[in-house]
Amino acid sequence: MSKTFMLIAGEASGDLLAAELVAALRGQQPAAKFFGAGGPRMAAAGVELALDMTQHAVIGLTDVLKNYFKFKRLFEQLLALAIERQPDAVIGVDFGGFNLRFGQAVKAWVREHPEAGWNPKIIQYISPQVWASRPGRARKLEADYDLLLSIFPFEKVWYSQRAPKLRVVFVGHPMLDRAAPPAVTGPAATGPLVLLLPGSRKSELQRHLPVMFAAWPRIQSALPESRALMVLPNEGLVNLARTLATPATVNIQTGNLPAALTEATVAIASTGTVTMECAFYGVPTVTLYKTSWLTYEIARRIVTVKSLTMPNLLAGEEVMPEFIQHDAIGYNIAQAAVKLLQSEPRRAKIKKRLTQIVSTLGKPGASQRAAAEILELFP
Repeated sequence: MSKTFMLIAGEASGDLLAAELVAALRGQQPAAKFFGAGGPRMAAAGVELALDMTQHAVIGLTDVLKNYFKFKRLFEQLLALAIERQPDAVIGVDFGGFNLRFGQAVKAWVREHPEAGWNPKIIQYISPQVWASRPGRARKLEADYDLLLSIFPFEKVWYSQRAPKLRVVFVGHPMLDRAAPPAVTGPAATGPLVLLLPGSRKSELQRHLPVMFAAWPRIQSALPESRALMVLPNEGLVNLARTLATPATVNIQTGNLPAALTEATVAIASTGTVTMECAFYGVPTVTLYKTSWLTYEIARRIVTVKSLTMPNLLAGEEVMPEFIQHDAIGYNIAQAAVKLLQSEPRRAKIKKRLTQIVSTLGKPGASQRAAAEILELFP
């Protein structure tokens, strides 16, 4: 009997991941039906969208508080939809803060209404970063979730020590299916290319672009032949970037990040998903992250990991120079980028280390394996 799946993704990266998962599920169960909340890629994959959640992506406590009532309304709307449609499974795709609460709310309703005869499988695709802060959330996952699909190899062991009853499966990293790493080539004839990747949320651009725009003239002064390209996921963010005094010497591109990474000499990127894409393409990267004062003060008291940059965490050392909050200033970013641009041996050493990191992420086929694990939940 065909199954019905409700999926929720809240950011551009999650939208892509969910679309790939839907394609894999449909390939293994052609009659399956899909609905939920996400973005344009999910819609293109055939998901019946009740909400475009990618328009509401925020980060940090301050942004969440500012948008509390909006997210409460969206949450209640989606919970009512789940109860009305009663899917066979609810799949949260990344977007951990929202999705973990949603899965718990579904389970709470099910327990309070046994007469409804509805008990969906609750699944999270991509572990929330409970291993970075508030590890007690692992027990909440254990209590309510049927399956956690992991894309990083260390997570399965971490959970086994803290939430042994939670089913955790490492399926590999989905980016391994999207493109093959390019062959190593020499510098572009027109000069080294510096890729600016400020993030995929409005608040990230507002905090990161002033730093990048302060760094770029210093880089250009040291290396006049260098070029700068900013890549953003949609036109809305491109328009926002143009209102933030983008230098005339910085070109802007919408989408097609793989092509830009293939050409890039060095990247300057926000910490997050994109740093793994930089690693995959072997691009030496300087990372930064800035947030509100309140979010930073709370985070520095509860975050236990030594780096916010995933390739650094996977390597156990600083492969990508990282600058957080007060250290994320134009001078520091420029100095680190220039060191990379001026030293081909330094870049080659980093590229080799990034290749080693990527080799730990499993084999291609993550979405197919994730789909198979989900379908195995149904006898």
